[in-house]
Parts: sequence; structure tokens; C-alpha cells
Amino acid sequence: MTTQSQDGSLDGSILQELEQATLADQSRAEAFGITRETVGQVVRDRLQIFRAVYHPFIPFCQHRLGWPAHESQARLDTLWSLWLPLAMQLIADRQTLGRPLVQGILGGQGTGKTTLAAILTLILNQLGYRVCELSIDDLYKTYAERQVLQTQDARLKWRGPPGTHDVELGLSVLQQLRQADPQTPIAIPRFDKSLHNGAGDRAEPMMISGADIVLFEGWFVGTRPVDPQVFDTAPEPITTESDRQFARDINQALQAYLPLWEQLDRLMVLSPTDYRLSQQWRRDAEQRMKASGRSGMSDADIDAFVLYFWRSLHPELFITPMCHQCDYVDLVIEIQPDHAPGRVYCPQHLPSGVE
Repeated sequence: MTTQSQDGSLDGSILQELEQATLADQSRAEAFGITRETVGQVVRDRLQIFRAVYHPFIPFCQHRLGWPAHESQARLDTLWSLWLPLAMQLIADRQTLGRPLVQGILGGQGTGKTTLAAILTLILNQLGYRVCELSIDDLYKTYAERQVLQTQDARLKWRGPPGTHDVELGLSVLQQLRQADPQTPIAIPRFDKSLHNGAGDRAEPMMISGADIVLFEGWFVGTRPVDPQVFDTAPEPITTESDRQFARDINQALQAYLPLWEQLDRLMVLSPTDYRLSQQWRRDAEQRMKASGRSGMSDADIDAFVLYFWRSLHPELFITPMCHQCDYVDLVIEIQPDHAPGRVYCPQHLPSGVE
């Protein structure tokens, strides 16, 4: 069967197969606004972008993300079915807004927030769009400020929970990015985790001008305070009264981040099929570091680290409910145990009563 004509275009039967495959996953098609009426044009547009991205994609995955060649090739399916339509959606929303778009990316440890942002940046750059990547980690208070913070509250022994960030700095940066004059450079904060023996500190900012799309990612980006009564019967590891008080206090501290979330134009959630996977993912990552000759955390240290963050903002209380809240979340991407994306859906299209 001839699949490609002399001008490089695919023949009708292959296009039809691609259209059928695109519509076969109904929740994903709905999430990206694809209908029977529009699928033909969508597939053609996506093919054009695929051709533009294909050649830089493989070396990018190998050299920037560290994926072996076979894995980079295997991810072409994800490129076609998820990353390209997501990039196309961002472009369409950016054009509708008429100003820089701020896309929030919420996901726990190991869900692939940074990887997703890097791949979207590659695609969007290839299409002529300038992207600013910003992490909630870049907004940490300075080393000196966090030292003072620990004397005030010894429970904040690790950077990361609400209360350890400079919210006003983040608000100022996002407001500038949303109203950006293409000619005016904006100082984007950066955080170096290696400074002060791993305690980390503010690094030199990166100057960016003319950003079209902002990708703002973090482990609690977009989450909202919950009813304090839920901590009376909270899941493990929130088991003691001191655990419950810590969770209540962090929940209260989250209130200060709401003005920051108001700067988001869109929010997607990377939701593992089981939040406890992040514990094993962290162990796997540390083992890879040790195998490469670098130092890594012990399993006991990893468990203490992961459980600390579950006590502060438990995924079952703060992230899982977000996956059904169409008022705040535009897209949910389920992450499977092997890190591959699974179901993709928009909470707005969930049947009534689905939890």
C-alpha cells in the first residue's frame, strides 16, 4: 500500500486511519475540542507540526532529557497523541487571549512536570513561539530568609511547603509576564539547589523578553485550602495530633498563594493512578543517581522526605479533588506506574456524579 505521494503528503486511507484513531479516545478528543466536523483539519495541522518537530525531537530527548535512543523513538506516539495537541491548544488560547498565556502545571513528585514543560517548550519554539518556564521552586525565599523562618517554626525543616516561598515576587513576575511589552526584559527568578550544601539559595535571574506562553509548574500550583475539618479524619501519614496541626497550619498558609493562582489562565493536573507511586519513583531516581557515581538519598531518607510533604499537603486531600473541579482545572493527564500518560480528560466533560 502506498502511504505517501511524491510531494510527501499521506494518502487518504492513512489520513482516515489517523482521524479514526483521534476520535476513538472520546475523553481525549473532547479535552482538545476535536469533533467529527473538525478532526480532518486537526489531523492535517498536526501532521504539519509533527514534520517540523520530528527531527529536533529525538536528539532533544537523548541529550536534554537523557533518554536512550529506543525510548526516544517510543515516545513519538506520545508526541503525536498528547504533546502536539497540547501545544496546539496553548497556541489557540494564546491567539484568543491576545496577550501572553500563563499555563499552570500541577503534579506531585515524579509526575513529569519539568519534562512536560521542556517538551512543550521545544515544540512551541519550533513553531516560532517564545516560552518562559517558571517553577514554584524558583520562588523560594532566600537562604537567609529561610534560616530565620526555621527559627520561627522548626517544622519548616525542608524548603517546599507553603510558607517557604516569596509569593509577592511570584505575583510581580507573573503580572509582568501577562502584560509583557515584547521589548522590555523581565527578570525571571532562578533558584540554585546546590548552594549552601544543598539548602539552596536565589541565583542570578534570567532576563526574558517577549514571552508568548508561560509554563508555571509545581507540586502544589493551583491547589486551594480545604475545610479544616477534613484533617480530623485525614489519611496516613497524618496520624498524630501534631501531624494534624501541621496540616491545618499549612492549609492556612496556602491561602496566601491564591492571588498567585489568579494569574493562571489555564491549569492542568498530572495525576498518578496512585499518589503513593511518587515514593517509588523517588527511590528509582536516587538509585539511578547512585549508579552513575553521584551521591543519593537512602531509602529511609527518601521515605522521611516524601512523608513530610504528604503531611503538609496530602495528595488525596489537595490534588485528587482538583481532578473533578472544572472551575479551576482545564485538563487532567493521568500518569501510569511506568510514567507513561494514561487517560486524558477535561473535568467539565465528566459525567455528573463521577468522582
